[in-house]
Amino acid sequence: MKHDKPLAWMMAIAIASTMTTACSLDGNEPEKPFVTCPAHDASLYACGISESETRSTSDEQNVLFTDNDIEWFNVNTREIKFRDMDEPLYKRMQPFHEIEFYLGDNDLFVVSSFVGDWDSRIYTDLVLHYDEISDTNQGQSHYYLRDCYPPQFIDTDEVKANIQKNTAQWELFTYYLESIGKLRK
Repeated sequence: MKHDKPLAWMMAIAIASTMTTACSLDGNEPEKPFVTCPAHDASLYACGISESETRSTSDEQNVLFTDNDIEWFNVNTREIKFRDMDEPLYKRMQPFHEIEFYLGDNDLFVVSSFVGDWDSRIYTDLVLHYDEISDTNQGQSHYYLRDCYPPQFIDTDEVKANIQKNTAQWELFTYYLESIGKLRK
């Protein structure tokens, strides 16, 4: 396990340096530590993967949301607030088994499932949790990126190993959202 952490850091640095060198600064702009490209290949997006598909067969028709659909992400609560969409996000996600997050051409992580408060199954890897019970008076939907579901399984060895596995990708995910002004702390 001790060898995984340096490898994860090297991967995160390599991806971050590729992204910063892929864009050029305008000669009139002051230099910035991270520059996001306006092109599609430098954006954050998530694709749905149905049970019958593999990751290689999913395509752009399965794009569930992009960074343009995200208002903000709270790094402490892991709540991800989406802008209003034509169709509620939870309805768009229902046919999919997994959700894969991408940053440009690089895959960040796979969310093993989309779960709601009513779900009684146990998930020991990342999930996108749709919480409609806690805010019934407001009529708002809340979405959370959770390390497991239900949360009381957070201290199991399997969940801890998955958290460790995803550390570099989480740092890149939050770094990117911070660079475009969508990170809350």
